[in-house]
Amino acid sequence: MRQKQEITDIWAKLFPKFSGNSATLQGRVREMMVHSILMGLIPPGAKVPTSRALSNALGLSRNTVSLALQVLVDKGFLIASPRSGLIVNGDILLGQVDRSAPSEPMTSGLKWSERFKSHLIHQRNIIKPANWQDYAYPFVYGQFDASLVPLKDWRACSHQALFVPAVKKWAQNHIDRDSEALVEQIQHRLLPARGIMARRDEILVTAGSQMACYLLANVLVDKQTVVGIEDPGYPDARNNFLLRSDHVKALPIDADGLTASRAMGQCAYVFVTPSHQCPTTVTMPLSRRQEILELAKKRDVVLFEDDHESELNFSGRPLPALKSLDTDGRVIYLGSLSKTLVHGLRIGYIVAPAELIRELRALRRLIMRHEPTNNSHTASLFIAQGHHDAFMRKLNVTYKERREILTNAFSKYLPQFEIAPSLGGSGAWIKGPESFNSQSLAELCAARGVLIEPGDIFFNKSSNKNQAYFRLGYSAIHGSLIDAGVREIQQAYKDINIHS
Repeated sequence: MRQKQEITDIWAKLFPKFSGNSATLQGRVREMMVHSILMGLIPPGAKVPTSRALSNALGLSRNTVSLALQVLVDKGFLIASPRSGLIVNGDILLGQVDRSAPSEPMTSGLKWSERFKSHLIHQRNIIKPANWQDYAYPFVYGQFDASLVPLKDWRACSHQALFVPAVKKWAQNHIDRDSEALVEQIQHRLLPARGIMARRDEILVTAGSQMACYLLANVLVDKQTVVGIEDPGYPDARNNFLLRSDHVKALPIDADGLTASRAMGQCAYVFVTPSHQCPTTVTMPLSRRQEILELAKKRDVVLFEDDHESELNFSGRPLPALKSLDTDGRVIYLGSLSKTLVHGLRIGYIVAPAELIRELRALRRLIMRHEPTNNSHTASLFIAQGHHDAFMRKLNVTYKERREILTNAFSKYLPQFEIAPSLGGSGAWIKGPESFNSQSLAELCAARGVLIEPGDIFFNKSSNKNQAYFRLGYSAIHGSLIDAGVREIQQAYKDINIHS
């Protein structure tokens, strides 16, 4: 009886502190019990209290606890004994290291920093708080609003992906092949919408655009290769190229995006974001796209086109991708589902000549063989059944409304700030008054529950002038909160002026 009471006390104290990953109370109870058994908190052979005693101790319904215990019996964690009730199955711990004697902490005289061939932790990176959802006004770019995600549709596709015929397709080791179902949807649905036609051997699935940049940099770039990137531009792409080349060139942009400059013509490769320039969100007009392509052809420059958020176009008529205007195969296309569908999904793709795709595929195999095909199969169903198109229409309407609310709020509370015009996307690029410091504003805003992103990180070099910029995302904040959030930014800005 004493042992049962001890187990009851352990679980009663552990349950309120055990968050778990389950969405249901029953699942949370199961996770807690499994954790305590495997970690040795409950010894093998111990008698488990009755469901009535546990439900009283945990403050849960008896049915919830009974179902959790039954699952643990089915899984072999507990054994039903005719005389003793439920006991902990000692065999469940076979193959696990004995946890009774804690291991001594490892000490080493190795100086690891002297062995490093690179020091990536010193690169300038975008920083996003892991707890961004705890902020009242999360103007953070590249995150999601849970109220918009079509969970019902995704859940239905996930369920279909668990049917035996589907499992036989995605559960196998694909070695270095992609999910055929996803590649088919990329080839026949996503790319034609951007005016691009490609063969299957010209498509490679990646874990987002960052992986695409990494693969391209390692296959095509060495220390002497001149690589151009927009300034301001995408920090992750810049860091990938800096890892390989000593000649990463900052290229000027203007109100229409990347300029067809002399500096661009001196590059072997140029990374460009024409649909929504990162970070200004400017959409490159057709005439500028043609200028860029003409200069690239004249000077034998290869273009890496990152077409992120191309589906997010408020006019409903997005301009054709650079790749669709390319006549001699010098545009390498980078697409992504992560920026629009679900940011944590991490599905992107490269469209390039088959010869280059084969080499990129061989490098990818050394990193991860192939993408997680369970997610890829679910995503293919989501696209094939029209859910993706419907979701994009919903996002365009919602983001257009949020953009208008944001613009009006700045006109009302902070008219001295300039917002770059945009035809779409999920963020706004903002310039403050002269001598303004966005880092100081970000710190004061955070104290008020507001998250903003200082813009200095997007520039090739940090400077006082670049500190005047910041970015506000509106994909993660509900439209009803935007006006109040901007009002908090106004108060933080006033605090800066008071203290200065």
